[in-house]
Amino acid sequence: MAVLRVRPSKLSGEITAPPSKSYTHRAFMIALLADGESTIRNPLIGYDTMATIEAVKEMGAEVIREDNTWRVRGTGGKIKPRTGLIDARNSGTTIRLMSAIAALSPKPTRLTGDQSVLQRPMGPLIETLGELGAMARCEGKEGRPPVIVGGGLDGGDVEITGGVSSQFISALLLAAPQAKGDVSITITGEMRSKPYVEITLELLEMAGAKIKHDGRLTKFSIPGGQTLKPINLTIPGDFSSAAFPLGAAALTGSTVRVNNLDTKGAQGDKRIVTLLKDFGAEVKVFKDAVEVSGEGDLNGIEADCGDNPDLVPVLAVLGSVADGLTRLTNIPHLRFKETDRLRALATELRRFGADVEELPDELKINGVRKLEGTRVSSYGDHRMAMAFAVAGLVAKGETNVDGAESIPVSYPDFVTDMRKLGAKIELVK
Repeated sequence: MAVLRVRPSKLSGEITAPPSKSYTHRAFMIALLADGESTIRNPLIGYDTMATIEAVKEMGAEVIREDNTWRVRGTGGKIKPRTGLIDARNSGTTIRLMSAIAALSPKPTRLTGDQSVLQRPMGPLIETLGELGAMARCEGKEGRPPVIVGGGLDGGDVEITGGVSSQFISALLLAAPQAKGDVSITITGEMRSKPYVEITLELLEMAGAKIKHDGRLTKFSIPGGQTLKPINLTIPGDFSSAAFPLGAAALTGSTVRVNNLDTKGAQGDKRIVTLLKDFGAEVKVFKDAVEVSGEGDLNGIEADCGDNPDLVPVLAVLGSVADGLTRLTNIPHLRFKETDRLRALATELRRFGADVEELPDELKINGVRKLEGTRVSSYGDHRMAMAFAVAGLVAKGETNVDGAESIPVSYPDFVTDMRKLGAKIELVK
């Protein structure tokens, strides 16, 4: 187990945001389905995305790397599993999205992963794939992985909940254009994390997919039998990851600039810009960069984070020292991430001396003047590890974050970047 040791620090300077994990996953999957050779530049190469790249190879694509440019020769939708097994490792995105893609194959594929992934809900997606004509079942209890899928998709009219994970909807949208017949999808309940579906639609449109939908993304109509064309894409920087150094600047009263951020793009987590302003930080937005300066004491905020679950860890840390009450609401789906993030945040932030109340679907945080250095667990969750490292930058004494080996899932250069900015942080293995 790796440990992050963190001491109070001031930050300054600029870094480059890592490539987007969400775009990387989807780009390789669409390249798998396309008819021809796609070019993907500057993808995120981390634990989760490598699981997707290996899954894409398993489904029949040829993947060639040339420095930071990857070429993927797609299958044209003719999925041919090589071994019949996909190991998603720790990646919930991989197992969910690839389950729908694997359903296009006439032969069955078994998808599994580590202990965290085996706790992820899959039932609604697997049931819906079955309704569309696939052979699909969960081997785990209560709709959990491993899952077995295959047999092809016939098409049809289906309903699926939007309240558990938007990945279910993205998975269906990726596979539906290559179903034999037309597919109609109706989303029931509130769809959370909607911006991730918008990213899926953006890349599918790039590949020429014909998908009609209403403005609220609750109804989709997809003609079957489509052929996707290859894509040519440079992966944008990741706002979800950039939120940690930007939040650290606000927390420590420092000035940090993060480059390689498309401030006009589809990423929902660009909302971090607005939220940091709400906390009281000074934020400057450029065409391809964001600069944050801490301006003294922060003030508490109330934010519906239903569409931005990956921002909650760093927002909770900021709320822990902000004046007054911070409420982060509409986030029951955080309980189904790499760990139960609501419980993990409440439990570990209290070790710092924070005043946190965990409710079924929100966090209430009364800011305290000082955090105390302590030893905390990240629960093997990359975003927990980075959030607690940020907290350690203002905590008295030394903070030790266990389970830091998970950080390369989304931000392989996090420690290097933070040290470049002046953070007193080291990784001890």
